[in-house]
Amino acid sequence: MIIGLAPAAHGGNRTGRMFTGDSSGEWLMKAMYETGFANSPNSVSIDDGLLISDAYVTSIVKCAPPMNKPTNSEISNCSLFLRSELNLLKSSVVVVITLGKMAFDTFCKLSDKKGLFFKHNSVYQLDSTKTLIVSYHPSRRNTNTGTLTWPMWIQIFEKAKSIIETKL
Repeated sequence: MIIGLAPAAHGGNRTGRMFTGDSSGEWLMKAMYETGFANSPNSVSIDDGLLISDAYVTSIVKCAPPMNKPTNSEISNCSLFLRSELNLLKSSVVVVITLGKMAFDTFCKLSDKKGLFFKHNSVYQLDSTKTLIVSYHPSRRNTNTGTLTWPMWIQIFEKAKSIIETKL
């Protein structure tokens, strides 16, 4: 399970599929393709033939927030949907990847996980079956400034793949 912030106004909000048609989606799908979670490195439209396997992509907020900064009330309102997704998938999720501090904080709150700290590439064993991997969000602000580099990013997905393979 990959949890992001929100559909981008010119990406997922426009196309109807998370991480599609924007620069964050380019980074995500390329990494998913290189690690075997997607059949294509590109995500440009909802009908582009992209297939994602052994992964579920969601967000903490379900619509594009103004200025790409959701309010606490938006996060609270949308948390009902994320909580439902977490409950529906709880028996099949092996790894959760949170993209950015807001996604990390929201996931920890909904999962009642205390004492965890946001740090890129941190790995937390949540219980006997689930692992949390913490990552920076692949936003342009992070990728253009070098806060998140490609080697740092691909390592997150390689780690997830390795954990999944050892648990199956």
